[in-house]
Amino acid sequence: MRRRTAPTKALVVTGAGGVGKTTLSAALAVAAAERDQTALVLTVDPARRLADALGLSDIGNDPQPAPGRPGLYAAMLDVTASWEAIIHRYAEPDVADRLLDNAFFRAIADRFPAAQAYAAGEQMAEFIEGGHWDVLVVDTPPAAGGIDFFMAPRRTGDLVGGKLLHWLTGASLPGRRWMYRVTARPMLRIADTILGGPLLEDLAEFLIDLRTMYDGLSVRAKTIERHLRQADTLIVTTADPTPLREAHRFFEELPEIEINPAALVFNRALPVEWIDAARKPIRNVPDPELRAVLRQNLNRWAGEARRQVDAREELAARYQVPLATVPWLIESPTSADALADMLAHSEGLQTVLV
Repeated sequence: MRRRTAPTKALVVTGAGGVGKTTLSAALAVAAAERDQTALVLTVDPARRLADALGLSDIGNDPQPAPGRPGLYAAMLDVTASWEAIIHRYAEPDVADRLLDNAFFRAIADRFPAAQAYAAGEQMAEFIEGGHWDVLVVDTPPAAGGIDFFMAPRRTGDLVGGKLLHWLTGASLPGRRWMYRVTARPMLRIADTILGGPLLEDLAEFLIDLRTMYDGLSVRAKTIERHLRQADTLIVTTADPTPLREAHRFFEELPEIEINPAALVFNRALPVEWIDAARKPIRNVPDPELRAVLRQNLNRWAGEARRQVDAREELAARYQVPLATVPWLIESPTSADALADMLAHSEGLQTVLV
């Protein structure tokens, strides 16, 4: 694909798990493509709902075009493959081979949420710097309400260059590796024999090899953080208690991650018209018992709609952030057309694509 001259516009969609980030991310990418822009959506969703909605039979780290949707592409983060690329990028070849064979590294890369979050940030940066897309939409990992994604570059740099790791491995890596092989390694082998496996020796090798990546990772972490500050961040929530708590938590930690949200998005919003509908008389229902049941149902849904309005207005007013709403749907969108229709009926989201 030919490199563009204009910078890529990045939209970062974050929030707690289960609030519809993946669906919204896909809808934003579809809407951008319909504006004759090249759009890529990057997701970490393991359920592959994105691939199904866009008609893709296979999706991975490499962007794939959506059939029948010119300009629309999708990619799904492969954490293991991404970390293998990261290791080869920042470690010497012999060190990279040892790290990739080390059980401690494999466990961190495959299982830890922070490792997934950092790999997603790396992929985001690669796609932005590649310059092939007008719009990049990033569906962030849900860990810690999305906060881990923004903190991962700094935390990864702190891990690799932290005081504890520095103390364990020493300031002079070549000298420390020689000392480790002559003095510590034989003792660790004896200890591992007692433990029944090469646990301590592998751990020591892992820590020393990890330190060699510090310079490259620390520089890259700063670059990723710059991309995050320049992106438009959308904080997605619903009016349910747990997502609301995660949204509050995200805002409380904003000073630390230095992010200025472009919008607070309330997904699955009930129609505000339901509030007024409960006040109107029920006509053409002669049965008084049935009419009473209908009235009770209308009042219940009107009360929920009012609670949602109050929740989103209170949150938006407290944190002084633009508000957007996406309507509640009977069924989740399962096609690109349905995704486009969902976004067309939203309020306050179209401006983020401009």
